[in-house]
Amino acid sequence: MELEERQKFGEPRKYDPTFKGPIQNRGCTDIVCCILFILAILGYIAVGILAWSQGDPRKVIYPTDSRGHFCGQAGTPLEKKRLLFYFNIMKCASPMVLLEFQCPTSQMCVEKCPDKFMTLVKAYSNKNDFDYYKNFCKEGVTNTMSIPQILKLGLCPAMLIPSKPFTRRCFPALGLKGGTITVGNDTHFEDETGKIRDAKDLVDGVKNATVVVEARQTVMKIFEDYTQSWYWILIGLVIAMLTSLLFIVLLRFLAGIMVWVMIVMVILVIGYGIFHCYMEYAALKGTAGSNVTLQQLGFQADFTVYLQIRQTWLAFMIILAIVEVIIILLLIFLRKRLLIAVALIKEASRAIGHVMCSLFYPLFTFVLLAMVIAYWAVTAVFLSTSNEPIYKVFNESVCEYSRQTCEPANYTTSSMKKECPDSECLFAFYGGETVYHKYLIGLQFYNVFLFFWCANFVTALGQMTLAGAFASYYWAFVKPDDMPAFPLFSALGRSLRYHTGTLAFGSLILSIVQIIRVLLEYLDHKLKGAQNKFAKFLLCCLKCCFWCLEKFIKFINRNAYIMVAIYGKNFCTSARDAFFLLMRNMVRVAVLDKVTDFLLFLGKLLIVGLVGIFSFFFFSGRVKAFENTAPNLHYYWVPILTVVVGSYLIAHGFFSVYSMCVDTLFLCFCEDLERNDGSVERPFYMPSTLHEILWENKAEDPSSSSAQQHGDEDVQAREQQTQEEDAA
Repeated sequence: MELEERQKFGEPRKYDPTFKGPIQNRGCTDIVCCILFILAILGYIAVGILAWSQGDPRKVIYPTDSRGHFCGQAGTPLEKKRLLFYFNIMKCASPMVLLEFQCPTSQMCVEKCPDKFMTLVKAYSNKNDFDYYKNFCKEGVTNTMSIPQILKLGLCPAMLIPSKPFTRRCFPALGLKGGTITVGNDTHFEDETGKIRDAKDLVDGVKNATVVVEARQTVMKIFEDYTQSWYWILIGLVIAMLTSLLFIVLLRFLAGIMVWVMIVMVILVIGYGIFHCYMEYAALKGTAGSNVTLQQLGFQADFTVYLQIRQTWLAFMIILAIVEVIIILLLIFLRKRLLIAVALIKEASRAIGHVMCSLFYPLFTFVLLAMVIAYWAVTAVFLSTSNEPIYKVFNESVCEYSRQTCEPANYTTSSMKKECPDSECLFAFYGGETVYHKYLIGLQFYNVFLFFWCANFVTALGQMTLAGAFASYYWAFVKPDDMPAFPLFSALGRSLRYHTGTLAFGSLILSIVQIIRVLLEYLDHKLKGAQNKFAKFLLCCLKCCFWCLEKFIKFINRNAYIMVAIYGKNFCTSARDAFFLLMRNMVRVAVLDKVTDFLLFLGKLLIVGLVGIFSFFFFSGRVKAFENTAPNLHYYWVPILTVVVGSYLIAHGFFSVYSMCVDTLFLCFCEDLERNDGSVERPFYMPSTLHEILWENKAEDPSSSSAQQHGDEDVQAREQQTQEEDAA
């Protein structure tokens, strides 16, 4: 039965006396995909150049007046006029604002917002008042012009309302006095017609205008927090990098001790998190408003609000307690296998000791990924801002040209203006109807897809390079004499010279699945308001299936790259060989490889936890020693979240070296068992320690008992040599 299972997953490797590790004489693989990848990169560069020539990031940074000019842009006449002023804020109360994201009133750039009530009629009778009033008028207003003429030409607002700057826009200074809405400390104001109106009439206009800029306001606050805290964020990431590097170096020399220290530290860190959440939960007892539920509070842009209610800390405490229990239970159930996994990590440490430069390879991968991310982000910004300013007709009375496009340069002499005298040609939004603008969404999609492809390619290159280096270590009969002089650089050269197409092929398959997941998330976002339960269920199933598919493809790709690094075959053949080899050793995969991954994950969790706790106390100002040092922020969770995510990525990068080493040694070990029997004629390549560790899991395999008898003597003979190498 066992023989049938083995044949079902291919024939085991046969003994080959000429095989000495990674094949040196190899040819190029998956050439078609290599050519396709090069063409895609050239197209990506062309899209970037096109976006950079058409885009203008100033559209994101600066508010825009009715003429499409940017307020506060350096090097322009509007450099000192950083604020946007609305001629009639009450027109923003129109429902069309929420559809067109533009108030149907003239808007201009000003140095400061008006700070007093004033109508044009009253200001015109006083020279000083009129001079002040002209700061909020368009160019061309003179003292000789009559009031009707000024209003007819739309050069000045009919009245000024006390305002305050908010997200670089002037909004009425609304307040509350005795439960009544006020503006400029008054409950009423006089409009342009001389009519006395309530201050609450301004609320709808301000509300709609605020809806337009609400997202921008949050983004700008986050951006300001980054400008204030970027220095400390970098320090936090450097601390995470140094901690990860120190941990890896200690793991190299004290693998057994460090693994157990890591396990204990993870349990203690999570335990402290539970204790801290309980103390915060208890401290809020009896505090006014602390018993509000998360459902009642709803979404708040300022996350610090959530920390003022007890239910938040209770939720954190429960989550951490569940994680703690799961980790402890896993450690109890896997206690016997942990000793074997620790020994496997020790052997990986010995391999890394012979290829020490592999510890710094993640920095190279990080630089390449940073370049890919930066190129994608810059291209995305330029593509999203490459639209042209669109001007539309806005009017107060009935007009057949209402909301139609217009040209502001000649609008005063156009037929539209003649038929609709009170209409204006105002900036509406950024868009366009050229061929470029029609396919803009396609270019954005191409940008995202190439981002996934390039990022996966960089990751795959790192995996194949490390696999080639560690395979050179394993298949060296006398270590390190039989190893190449520079195993890491040799592996990198082979990967780029012969297997660029294979790397592109594997990353292309993964990118297609990832882009499908992005589209499913987009559909889910669009269909959130739909009440069709079947559609929601179907979408949920698709998302789950493609998530599982992505994980499976990552697993297959990773092992396929190891086989490519060793044998130099194409992607499909290598993926098949790797899959069959793993299936022939399924018990070992489940017991050893995954337990080792779990231990390495605990290491990443420990580093993230330590750096996260430190950044929380620093940025939140909970420690008196840091009160004067920490920057003043809108949302202190912004740098904390950035440091935590960055720390995980950095720790993952360093620990990926160990993970790749373990996976490579594991596959080589399985190959070694199939190729050799441990006799003098066919000796094992594995070190004696690794043989003793992993053979325990083969004890129940009857077919391997004879090989063990032949191999024990030869392995014992090499044990003394291995010990001498370790001592050296």
